[in-house]
Amino acid sequence: MRRKLLRTAKVWLSQVEHKTDDAGFETEVYNNTVVHTPHLRALSQRSLIFRNAFTSVSSCSPSRSTILTGLPQHQNGMYGLHQSIHHFNSFDGVQSLPLLLKQANIHTGIIGKKHVGPGLVYPFDFSYTEENSSVLQVGRNITKIKLLVRNFLRSHKKEEKQRDEKRSFFLYVAFHDPHRCGHSQPQYGAFCEKFGNGDRGMGFIPDWEPKYYSPDQVKVPAFIPDTPAARADLAAQYTTVSRLDQGIGLVLKELRDAGFEDDTLVIYSSDNGIPFPNGRTNLYMAGVNEPMVVSSPEHRQRWGEVSQAYVSLLDITPTILDWFSVPYPPYSLSKGALVQLTGRSLLPALSTEPSWSTVFFSQSLHEATMYYPMRSVYQGPFHLIHNHNFRMPFPIDQDLYVSPTFLDLLNHTQAGQPTGWFKTLKDYYYRERWELYNTQSDPTETKNLASDPTYTNILETLKAQLLKWQWATSDPWVCSPDAVLETKLLPECRTLYNEL
Repeated sequence: MRRKLLRTAKVWLSQVEHKTDDAGFETEVYNNTVVHTPHLRALSQRSLIFRNAFTSVSSCSPSRSTILTGLPQHQNGMYGLHQSIHHFNSFDGVQSLPLLLKQANIHTGIIGKKHVGPGLVYPFDFSYTEENSSVLQVGRNITKIKLLVRNFLRSHKKEEKQRDEKRSFFLYVAFHDPHRCGHSQPQYGAFCEKFGNGDRGMGFIPDWEPKYYSPDQVKVPAFIPDTPAARADLAAQYTTVSRLDQGIGLVLKELRDAGFEDDTLVIYSSDNGIPFPNGRTNLYMAGVNEPMVVSSPEHRQRWGEVSQAYVSLLDITPTILDWFSVPYPPYSLSKGALVQLTGRSLLPALSTEPSWSTVFFSQSLHEATMYYPMRSVYQGPFHLIHNHNFRMPFPIDQDLYVSPTFLDLLNHTQAGQPTGWFKTLKDYYYRERWELYNTQSDPTETKNLASDPTYTNILETLKAQLLKWQWATSDPWVCSPDAVLETKLLPECRTLYNEL
């Protein structure tokens, strides 16, 4: 019997899925030779590496909801963050991945940051998350994570022995590294890079060998200001990436020691872009492009290869259902049309390179006060973004605001001094309604082609494809900002004549 383990760190593994929190391409897998990630490198040698993997939404809870449902945030109801005053939840009727697996008698577990609700939609048999534990302990303490994985696997084997039958399992390991913590736990550093290092008041993680980096070592991505503040910020992030990598190594060792390595599908990815300007909460490439490696013991022919296919976190649920041979049930939400998954299983790509070249994105909020709905499509080299609230300034989240990088950018802007950034804060805040970029010739997305007559056909084609996807996924914002959606009237988009 095939077993699946899904491990996530803000990553995903019998299915194990490792999911990471706000992780990007700062690993050896994606040619960053500075940060030490030997365990991810070893995993990639047993995996297909996806170069064009994307989240469908650049926000924590909404992205996790899409991973665990296969539905974009506007369809499953998780419009923004789940915790505290934000309080967003998926619709009660959503048939999530853990729910479907549980109904199929597959043993499910989650370790780390859950960040979605309600519980009836996202049930797990084995659960150690921020709901019943310290997120620092279950999300960053790699020794604690190792022991929880061991407990899950041992309890699974014990149950199999008692029942005298094999049972598949799905484990979702959701690391909290390398998420920022300057807003919530500033005593541990900007990225909690001091947490567990053994210094006074920092606690001690027995299995962690801290790796430190100097600001002059880091590779500054083109979308981040190349300043001393940003370099120091990135150096701190690198330390937590190395902790994440060591945690992944511990989890995979537990899998091997339990005898599950050779029949377990392992997926590693993140939830959204890294928490820097132009990154997380944006639908620019820096906010949505994700690492993803998929290791299948049944598909070894492409191990170590790189795929250029466009894939999405919306593909995770279809992939795992396919791996377990669990069908997606017919059902509807709010008495509407039958819900259809728009993602696809990634298993065929593990054997043969597919010609997938289109992905879609949908974002509505992050924090409750950050209402800035955006919809987007990326096809070939062309990336189209529709900013619904384009007359309002783009909102800034609390984590980013208190970060050394953003505060430095803000202070230099206020003082009229050079910022070291490729755009101004004014340009960042105020955006055109439609943004069209050729990412091949303009990878930082600085030249908006939407008003260029040369690209009119491409613009209109992408607009039509985006609109079609919005209708197919029951997007409540499908008529915005020009009209009101009235599903019982024809036409369904009732024009507002608001001069937009």
